[in-house]
Amino acid sequence: MVTGSTVARFLWVNLSFLPIVVSASLPAIPLAQAQTVSQTAEERLNQGLQFVQQGQINEAIAAFRQAAELNPGLAPAHYNLGLALRQQGQLQEAATAFYQATQAEPRFALAFANLGAALLEGNNFDQADDYLERAIALDPNLGLAHYNLGLVREQQQDWNGAIAAFQRAIALSPSAPEPHYHLGLVYLQQEQFEQAATAFSQAIRVSPNYPEAHYNLGSVQFSQGDFDNALESFRRAAEANSNYPNAYYGAGLVFIQQRQYASAERVLQYAKDLFTAQGQPQWAQNAEQLLEQAQSFAEQ
Repeated sequence: MVTGSTVARFLWVNLSFLPIVVSASLPAIPLAQAQTVSQTAEERLNQGLQFVQQGQINEAIAAFRQAAELNPGLAPAHYNLGLALRQQGQLQEAATAFYQATQAEPRFALAFANLGAALLEGNNFDQADDYLERAIALDPNLGLAHYNLGLVREQQQDWNGAIAAFQRAIALSPSAPEPHYHLGLVYLQQEQFEQAATAFSQAIRVSPNYPEAHYNLGSVQFSQGDFDNALESFRRAAEANSNYPNAYYGAGLVFIQQRQYASAERVLQYAKDLFTAQGQPQWAQNAEQLLEQAQSFAEQ
């Protein structure tokens, strides 16, 4: 079976850009000078927020940069710069901006959480772990920080640590389907199939159109010989995302088990075409091999 993706849809904690927040850790400068600098920095920060609302991200980045240069202690300038850079896919620069936000405001839990998220997305798992732990220490109820920490532990194959983090994320963010889904993936790694099925079902309950959750539930059902329910799960995965090749591949496996070879050939050809179009040559080859098996069985 094609394993479910471990890429999370909600890596980032609180994507809302922050308005002005007065920091208690501003550098000591004369009052008159401080007021002038602060006002100018805040003006540029507000301009950056307006640019964001207008969808002008490059202009917002320039404004946030200038605000941060004018007042390095203005944590929201660094933080918003990090979010804007992240939207442009500039992960390293985003991480630097979030780090500078934590230096300006050492108790800024959201900045630590998003710094950890940037490092996680950049596959820097050890540092991501450290900063996410810091975010949780500052705000133990930051559910998505626990979720991101679970993703780190999942990548590190610390299965027990991942389970604990995802369970805490579920308790704090019950309306988010992703912690349930990744909890299911961890249970699959441990071959705890009943727990995995329960977790995938919970993800589907929260988000009925979650194709990866339907697919992985179908994978569990297939492994247990429950072919009818597996086929239904694969069908629902395809309904949720008609361009999801895993769903058709899984359905092909079921049809072969049920000796419905013509149906198997049809969905496997479609899976192969999708895998090819999406740049997954190895899985396109796997689908081709399975397609040949179905054709061979049909001729017997």
